[in-house]
Amino acid sequence: MKLIIQIPCYNEEKTLAQTFNDLPQAISGVDSIEYLIINDGSTDRTVQVAKKLGIQHVVTFKRNRGLAAGFMAGIEACLRLGADIIVNTDADNQYRGEDIARIVKPIIDGKAEIVVGSRPIDEIEHFSRRKKLLQHLGSWVVRLASDTDIPDAPSGFRAYSREAAMRLNVVNQYTYTLETIIQAGHNRIAITSVPIRTNPETRKSRLFKSTFGYVKRSASTIIRAFMMYKPLRFFGILGSLIFLMGLLIAVRFLFHYLFSTGTGHLQSLILSAVLMLLGFQTFVAGLQADIIAANRKLLEDIQYRVRNLDYASGTEAGMKRIKNEQNQYSEKLSYHTGRGKERSVHYHQKH
Repeated sequence: MKLIIQIPCYNEEKTLAQTFNDLPQAISGVDSIEYLIINDGSTDRTVQVAKKLGIQHVVTFKRNRGLAAGFMAGIEACLRLGADIIVNTDADNQYRGEDIARIVKPIIDGKAEIVVGSRPIDEIEHFSRRKKLLQHLGSWVVRLASDTDIPDAPSGFRAYSREAAMRLNVVNQYTYTLETIIQAGHNRIAITSVPIRTNPETRKSRLFKSTFGYVKRSASTIIRAFMMYKPLRFFGILGSLIFLMGLLIAVRFLFHYLFSTGTGHLQSLILSAVLMLLGFQTFVAGLQADIIAANRKLLEDIQYRVRNLDYASGTEAGMKRIKNEQNQYSEKLSYHTGRGKERSVHYHQKH
């Protein structure tokens, strides 16, 4: 069992050593632990510090590409290096390294494929009251959108099994935390959470500059992911609300037409017709988006098989898996070929 701990870094020369020294050197159930950083266009001595610390693997971007791109680049590198479990943590030492044993245990025990570290939000001193409220609200919305029970969706302290990592897709350029949970819920990947602890703040967050910016980006990420993975439900609800508004206005028009003067209120009738038509068109768009989502699911399955062949070719376990799949395919081919010959002989004997 090989564990690789990846750390996305952007100008982290001051905190990287503290973070690395806090990481575990051995974990029960894990044969080897390796470390990898994603240098996201750092302009300081982050890479030099990493090499001096003895970090084995470095993925480098020539310019800053953001947290989501760095996360996926690290995942791909870990898969190519033969990782059985991948742990992602932050370079600012926000999370306690000793809790890595907690988040990998459900994967080692075969109880989950993805484990999210749940922070004690209400106990974190440097979180303002507003931020705590927004964290709880955002996690609640993600739980609704993903059909999961993850209490701390924005947490970046999480573990992935190799199987789960090969199914990851992140299209958002802002962050991976929310989208991957919605994706896991949609694909019925076993996901759970475990309580973790946090360290005192070492620097201000670089992910967002203001609360409004954080809310705006998080909301757009959740809505976009919900549209991608559950388009019929999203457009169905939206279209039903618009259609219902038009229907209520139509009822109001009929009431005045039948029980009042019988004239006027033509604007209500026009507005009602427009809203009902718009609601119907929105629902039709949901049907079309649902068909596109089904095609995307097929493409994801193809991508998974390609990744399986690509990433597994360098590992002994991967080569065994490929050989087993080839043997199974050969057996099926021989079976169908044999049945074809039997039918051919039976046909000639009969005629």
